[in-house]
Amino acid sequence: MVERARPQVWDVLEEVIKEHPVMLNRAPTLHRLGIQAFEPVLVEGKAIQIHPLVCSAFNADFDGDQMAVHLPLSAEAQAEARILMLSANNILSPAHGRPIAVPTQDMVLGIYYLTITNPRPGSDEEIPRFSSADEVLMALDSGSIDLHDVIKVRLPGKALPKDIAPRGEAAENGHAPLIETTAGRVVFNESFPPEFEYLNHHVQKGDVAAIVDDCVGRFDKAAVELVLDNLKHLGFHYSTRAGVTIGLDDVTTPKEKAKILDQHEKRAEKIEQQYRRGIITDDERKQELIQIWTEATDEVKDAMEAAFTERNPVYMMAYSGARGNIMQIRQIAGMRGLVANPKGEIIPRPIKANFREGLTVLEYFISTHGARKGLADTALRTADSGYLTRRLVDVAQEVIVREEDCGSDRGLPVRVAYRTPDGRLEPVNRTILDTKLFGRVFAEDVKVERKTLFKRGTLVGDAELRALVDASGQSGAIETVSMRSVLTCDSVVGVCRLCYGRNLATGRPVDIGESVGIIAAQSIGEPGTQLTMRTFHTGGVAGEDITHGLPRVQELFEARRPKGEAQITELSGVVSIEDDEEKKVRRITVTSDDGDQVQYAVSLRARLAVSDGDVV
Repeated sequence: MVERARPQVWDVLEEVIKEHPVMLNRAPTLHRLGIQAFEPVLVEGKAIQIHPLVCSAFNADFDGDQMAVHLPLSAEAQAEARILMLSANNILSPAHGRPIAVPTQDMVLGIYYLTITNPRPGSDEEIPRFSSADEVLMALDSGSIDLHDVIKVRLPGKALPKDIAPRGEAAENGHAPLIETTAGRVVFNESFPPEFEYLNHHVQKGDVAAIVDDCVGRFDKAAVELVLDNLKHLGFHYSTRAGVTIGLDDVTTPKEKAKILDQHEKRAEKIEQQYRRGIITDDERKQELIQIWTEATDEVKDAMEAAFTERNPVYMMAYSGARGNIMQIRQIAGMRGLVANPKGEIIPRPIKANFREGLTVLEYFISTHGARKGLADTALRTADSGYLTRRLVDVAQEVIVREEDCGSDRGLPVRVAYRTPDGRLEPVNRTILDTKLFGRVFAEDVKVERKTLFKRGTLVGDAELRALVDASGQSGAIETVSMRSVLTCDSVVGVCRLCYGRNLATGRPVDIGESVGIIAAQSIGEPGTQLTMRTFHTGGVAGEDITHGLPRVQELFEARRPKGEAQITELSGVVSIEDDEEKKVRRITVTSDDGDQVQYAVSLRARLAVSDGDVV
């Protein structure tokens, strides 16, 4: 029947697939959101069409990615796919609990374009006034006002933040207050439920994520889905309407560039002279030059940013958070700056040209080192990251939530406030508290001035965090609180619910039977592919080089001694230093007052904090 492809087939097929979820999976499946369930819809053509908001979870893009489609057959499999795996139920990431189904790229650009504003007219009389959002939409459709025009409008039934009307007029005769805003922002706010506060500022990528996060915490799933779909629709519609394109004229090199380079060239020449006269060492010369050219690059970048207008397409893309960043624009419009050689050492001569002007042959050749290393890194990194995930899963797979409460009275201390030099207590940064306290359980009662603020066993949510931050400013306040942790859990096998706390993917306390070990392993392994493999050699900064990125993560998990840690003497005494050119090491001998001696070997490039004959 399907083979003959008669028109009736499609009607029958549509009936068969109705309310029958299918599972989509994209390789590599680095975390559990790499496979999700969807309600299928029949479309023309041979390509799978997928909702743009789930792309970030799959790490998918539309350049020919392949996906596997699985069909759950039994009723149990279908129910499981619908309840646990449906994309609408997986808006939050199990790794950090923040939304992962968030508008990106074109959608962010469209929303940013929708919420920016034209200059405000000089007098209030020139600002058009409207009595409702519907009137604003009608005026927009008729073309009597522009999206970015400043307007005054009453929004009956819409929740308004307290500080909304600095230039607005207060409520009168039972009417809603008159707010000063733009037509585009009225359109944008129509996407949200009426009880969501009116947003009256331009919206960038970070704001969109915070808005979605707020909605997830306050509204039910159906309302959140509606908000996300509205944002997607608005974003695509207005990024199309904006007509943002990039032309060569949009990327302009700042006029001050030649002057800035000239100033720094003179400083660099002085350093070269000092080196030739033997006043400074080769290492010091490299350090100074790197410092000078880093400053030059930053100055060119600042001049370039100042030269951009607010409506410049390239600037809009980077500033809204849609695509690209200032560093990339700097390479196109400013200067490429310092690059590394194949060993990873920074070459102390910068690339002064940018891609818009074009690189000279030598500059192009120097640039190829980094490009080649980048490609090689990417290939190696994927394998290394996968292997790290595999080892993590191997050790953590048996960590499952087994019981309600292990009864442990131990916990880990978490600092909520610190003492300033003048003895006052200041609350710790909110983001630190979010990661260390949010979703965990208090191991002991929290008391402020003999009054119990929270009982032992209370789960920390937003309200508790706010109360803690407020309390940390009072006299007699707390500096640390004790939190239940899986590290102090006394369960014989696995961990207990109270020691684990909240399941970040659902926002509720974790269920018994949840394999939290595998979630933890995947949450570390998945971003591992994006981490760098690079060790930057800055040419003798404090001796050895500092390990970053994936190698540093492996170093931490394998409890290795960190590379390049400072050599510290075990004895107090007099220092004598000898260079062994043959073995390329520097031997430092410390002789104590009792005549005991201890010898250390360090690299010739290491910068020493002591000189020959010093007492340590």
